[in-house]
Amino acid sequence: MTTYTARPIGPSALKELRDTDDAGRPRMPFTDDEGGAPLRCCLRRSEPGERLVLVSYAPLRRWAAETGAEPGAYDERGPVFIHAAACEGPGGPVLDGHPFTGAHRIVRRYSADGRILGGRLVEVPDAAAADQAFDEAFAAAFGDPETLLVHVRAVEYGCFLYEVRRP
Repeated sequence: MTTYTARPIGPSALKELRDTDDAGRPRMPFTDDEGGAPLRCCLRRSEPGERLVLVSYAPLRRWAAETGAEPGAYDERGPVFIHAAACEGPGGPVLDGHPFTGAHRIVRRYSADGRILGGRLVEVPDAAAADQAFDEAFAAAFGDPETLLVHVRAVEYGCFLYEVRRP
């Protein structure tokens, strides 16, 4: 069985984003009074009282800078929550399954040059079936030899949640 690993935003990108985001705006930290924000730095939901920052993030642009790809018009940026200060990254239950599975998600496939190859809606009938539903979606995505990476995005807002690269 293939293991598909959710990748948080990397440490060097987080360091940059905590200063100036990918839209060129300075950070504006706040205290999350309610909790529940999906944190892309550690792939878990925030707890009440944690200090967060909402930043504009361009995941495909940063991946393209690492690989030399040219995503062209597919280079998009959007809002993501991260801790306002450095954190330990993913840990705990997220390592035993896929993060942020409590709602319908889109698994969007990308080629080596950064072009969108398609997407798939992942509908999760119940929490017990979530990991299997995502594993099936990732297997289908990487079943296409053109797919190099996928982004998991929220349906309701289109926000980037995490990346999975070809195993």
